[in-house]
This record gives sequence, C-alpha cells and structure tokens, in this order.
Amino acid sequence: MPSIANENNERMSLRVPATAKAKLLRAAALRNTDLTSFVTQSALREAEAVIEEAETIRVSRRDHLRILELLENPPKPNAKLRAAIVGLPDAL
Repeated sequence: MPSIANENNERMSLRVPATAKAKLLRAAALRNTDLTSFVTQSALREAEAVIEEAETIRVSRRDHLRILELLENPPKPNAKLRAAIVGLPDAL
C-alpha cells in the first residue's frame, strides 16, 4: 500500500503554468467561488474516486454467487490449511 505523507500544516503550495491558473480562476469564477475552494473541492472529488476504486473489488455475477456459496458452504480443510493453522499463534 502506498505511504501517505503526513504534513502538520494546512497550507499547500502548487506551481502551475500561468495558462492553467487562468483556466482554474475562470472556472472558479463561473462556479461563483474562490480559487482555493474550487481547487480543493475538485481535488477531493477526484481523491474520493481514486480511493473508492482502489478499495472496491468488482466481481461478475457468477463469481459473486460462487463467493456466497463458498461462504455458506466452505470446503473441508485440506492438508495445507491444517498445516497453516498449526503455525498460527495461540492469541488468535
């Protein structure tokens, strides 16, 4: 899993080309908000989409039904699983 930078301040500086800043300012004005709010809200929407995509597992209907079947009727432990269980700490 990627590491997350931990910054203790609330300020963030960005360097963008003048044309990009002008476009952002225009879009913010069209939304009747300031640049900071516009950029923050846009970035947060994108961040939420990226996080959801990374944390969501999508399976086909067939696989979904197979998973449910295995949860309701798990197979008997085989030799490898029994060996792995023996190696677990007692605290579990």
